[in-house]
Order: sequence, then C-alpha cells, then structure tokens
Amino acid sequence: MKRKQYLLILIFLSIMVVFLPSCDEESRPTFPLSAEIFYSIVGKQVAFTALTHSAVNWSWDFGDGNTSNEKNPVHVYEEGGYYLVILTATDAKGNSVIKEVRLAVELTPYAMLTGDHTADDYDGKKWKISAAHPAGGDYFANADADLTTIDPSITPLPTGALDLYLGYGEVYKDEYIFYHDGRYRMDLKEDGAALSGLVYQMVTSGGSDIVKKSKMGEEFGLCIARHNPGLDATFTFIEKEDFSVPSVYGAQGVVTYKNVSTLDFSGSEFIGFKDFQKKVIVKSITDTKMQLVLFMAASPKHLPMNTHALILSFEIVN
Repeated sequence: MKRKQYLLILIFLSIMVVFLPSCDEESRPTFPLSAEIFYSIVGKQVAFTALTHSAVNWSWDFGDGNTSNEKNPVHVYEEGGYYLVILTATDAKGNSVIKEVRLAVELTPYAMLTGDHTADDYDGKKWKISAAHPAGGDYFANADADLTTIDPSITPLPTGALDLYLGYGEVYKDEYIFYHDGRYRMDLKEDGAALSGLVYQMVTSGGSDIVKKSKMGEEFGLCIARHNPGLDATFTFIEKEDFSVPSVYGAQGVVTYKNVSTLDFSGSEFIGFKDFQKKVIVKSITDTKMQLVLFMAASPKHLPMNTHALILSFEIVN
C-alpha cells in the first residue's frame, strides 16, 4: 500500500516538474520592443549603453562611417565634431525600433564656426558683430606685429562703440553665415550695406557705394557702403599657419603673424568689414563667440599696405 502511495506521489511530482515551468513562462510579462541610448564622452572616446526591452540584436551607426553590432560599444572618433548616432534594435520576430542621438565630440574650431550640421533644421551657423564688445578686449589697432592700440582711451571698446562713437549701429544687425560644406552667405539686412574702409571705397568706387559716413567715422577711416553678396560664395578656414600681410610697419612692407588661424573668402566676400585685405585672423573661437583681426589700409600714399586693424568680437545669432 505504501509503495503504491509513494508511486502516486512520484508521478504527481513529475507532472509538477513538467508543467510548472510552462506556467511560469505563460505568466511572465512580455515588454514591447523599445530602446534608449545612454552615453558618456571623454575626449574623442564615447561609451554607449543600449537600454532595450525584448531586443536580441543591436546595430549601431556612429555617424562617421563606422558601425558596431555590440550591445554596449565603445567608439573612438578620429576627429572632433558633431555626429548623429543611430541605434537599430531588433527582436526575435524581426521587428525593429530606431533611436537617434546627436553628439558634440571635442569640437574643433571648424565645427564651432559652422555649427551642428546633423540637426534637422540646419541652415548654417549665423554670426554678427557683438555690440557688447566683450571684456576680452575689442579695440582699434595699428597693423604692426603686436597689434598695438591706436588709442588707449577707448581700449577696450565700450558697449555699442560703433554706434556710440561712429553712428554706425546698423552694422550690429548684419549676419554672416558659415556652412559645414564650405558655403558662405551674407545677410546685410535692409540697407544692403556693411562697415567698410573709407580709402578703399574712394579708390574702388570713387565713393559711389558709400551710403553713410560720419565726422567721427571719417576720422577713423570708416564708413558704411553697399555690397552685393555673391550667390556661390565659399570660405576657407585654416587652423594654423604663418600669415603675411602687407603693412606699413613691416620690414620690406610685410608683417608675418606666426601660427595663427585664418579665414578667407571667395570673390569679393568678407566678414564684418570690407577693405583691400579680405583674409582675417581668428584670434579666438568658442561655440558662441569669436574674435577676429580685420585689416585696413587707411593711407592713400601707401596702398595696398595696411595701416590699421579692427579687433572685433562676433557672437552667434540665435
């Protein structure tokens, strides 16, 4: 009798062993396929984490031509810049979900200049002359090797100086747009004019393009003059070079600035100030501000040698 009871118990336990796991599997909740991206950046190295439900495969596109099928990859970018990273997570049935994230990785000066080209609404990065003339020190300089100030009493320039001293406040509205692919555009607003050198205008147009000049502006050799922006303009940014400019202060009429960043433009385009010398020095740049050296030839007797320079800050247009 007891053997029969033991046998029945053994059979019952065997049945429980078979059926309990399947019951557990049936009661276990199934989450819908989903994905989120988490990441941390150190220099050019980015550690990615895929937080997913129900995914069995992960496909990463790092935005620089490289990919990975790891769930949590670590990727090192060769160059700093903006990148669009795409994660495609797939479940056992072949369904997939896509998640995107935009990265700013150890931004280069070029990336700071041209902005996030991966953004859906990207239309270049807009800059304008800063009316604040930040404490970094905007001023009017001599075109010598040290860019010495021409007037310590107005160094650095106070807020709104181009309006306050010269009456040329409209130049703070003009916008200069840089694109990641090298295109360049100018928006000179309602008057279609920009800050320019007075001598340059008298030599190149006989003054016919001048739309505004003030008494103080003439003393500084500055005016407002018309400019017709080119349709297919481009720019060239060089991060480090030795840049030589014609100058009345240089031996044999040349001053060389060592190991500087420069901006140059196609055709007759410029940034901020129109004169004989279009190529400018980029003294400093961040993601929101930059300071440039804009050269000016103010002496008719020494053309085309530069006599002065405008050290001006630019800020982004939001």
